[in-house]
Amino acid sequence: MNQLRPMAVFARIVETGSITAAADSLQLSKSVVSQHLKSLETELGVTLLKRTTRRQSLTATGEAFYRHCREINRIAELAWQQVREEQEVARGRLRITAPHALMGTLVAPTVAKLVRQYPQLLPELICSDEQLDLAAENIDLAIRVGPSADSRIKQRRIGQFRDVLCASQALLDAGALEQAAYIANTWQGEKIHHQLEDEQGNLKQYSAQARCRADSFDTCLALIESGAGIGLVPDFKLRELQPRLSEVFPGYRMPLNPVYALHTFERQLPLGVQLCIDEIARRFNPS
Repeated sequence: MNQLRPMAVFARIVETGSITAAADSLQLSKSVVSQHLKSLETELGVTLLKRTTRRQSLTATGEAFYRHCREINRIAELAWQQVREEQEVARGRLRITAPHALMGTLVAPTVAKLVRQYPQLLPELICSDEQLDLAAENIDLAIRVGPSADSRIKQRRIGQFRDVLCASQALLDAGALEQAAYIANTWQGEKIHHQLEDEQGNLKQYSAQARCRADSFDTCLALIESGAGIGLVPDFKLRELQPRLSEVFPGYRMPLNPVYALHTFERQLPLGVQLCIDEIARRFNPS
């Protein structure tokens, strides 16, 4: 591997016709170019170029060696070109994880839009309420509620939402809230407590025991819509479901939940990741 640079220089000497011309082309001194050639010939134990004061010519071994050097240069140039193109056109694999509550309404529609615009993009969506290890799971982008305490992770706040305590309109019309079960996601635990606040700063406390639990937002939502009880629904999802679902305590609001985009890239983000972050942020903050 330490001879790749001398091999590239050797190919340039052949292609430009002289050490002087190669040095000018590579913006190196003649002595440095000569040293690269000398190191190759010494390491290989052969003469690659026959040189006089007026001309140079390849030996038979040098001609065969040059063909391989030329191919290495072509592959290297192709690799550079492909990386640059990936910063101009989104392409390749894109692994994204998000919790159930954000995936269907925000992340999946964003990815669908990008796939239509960039057919060479290959997304893989991982819907999980667990905070997966981005490096271990080879994840390019995570969309999560709340910041990460891991200093290795780069994060950007891209939006916010409020959970809303909801029930089906049929359940509210029946006036059966006192007996209604609380539908909890597994991560909420069994003992539920919510503090809500109105515009004047008046607080309302709500406590309950989770009588029905599920391990995904979609299942909880299906139970709430079916009239099985009351539970939390993000405000952006509730707007889609009204009037089938309604607020249990109109005029009272729960605290804001900040949403972050997280990744482990040290330098410039791949274009697909950057576009995805920007589009999700736009969906949170439509102009």
